[in-house]
Amino acid sequence: MDETDTGAETDVLIPGARDVRGTLDGPADPDVLVVACPPHPQHGGSRTDRRLRAVADALADRDVGCLRIDYGDWDEGYGEREDVRNALRWASGRAETVACFGFSFGASQAILASASVETPVACVSALAPAATIAPELDVPDAVRSLDERIPLQVVYGTRDETADWQPVRDAAADRGADLVEWSADHFFVGQAAAVATDIADFIDANT
Repeated sequence: MDETDTGAETDVLIPGARDVRGTLDGPADPDVLVVACPPHPQHGGSRTDRRLRAVADALADRDVGCLRIDYGDWDEGYGEREDVRNALRWASGRAETVACFGFSFGASQAILASASVETPVACVSALAPAATIAPELDVPDAVRSLDERIPLQVVYGTRDETADWQPVRDAAADRGADLVEWSADHFFVGQAAAVATDIADFIDANT
């Protein structure tokens, strides 16, 4: 594993068969480390996404570390799920407690990976998740298979017409998840910092 210090941030190479890189924000040796998953890479999603940055900043204010990742080469969602699982495995070797967060496609991957990885995940926060990202990657099913001991938060905008978030919200409601509703579109324009506070508060309370 290679690390390169870049001031307040550290760039890391996540071990695995795919080329997955990330940026480590926050304290140098965090007790809690959150893997943050970006939106769809074919639509310009990356670890520099402003919602991921806002969450990383809010977590740093609480002395919680955040690993914002980029996925490897596009693999229809399947390889990307493994990228997140590998990031969670890496994080578990660096911090005592690991959590997962994602936005849009990344929110779906956060749920899918956390429901299928052997590494203990303390909690999951999903911002504007899509219900299906591939034929065998059904997010509501992953919500239902997620260990009931893992707290789940689903944050969604009522004006979101981009992601099919309602089935995820409904499945999350059935398991008693923390649901946070915003009057917002899919991108939470002008609301990223406020939404990040909700997410960071949830993660901080459950780690």
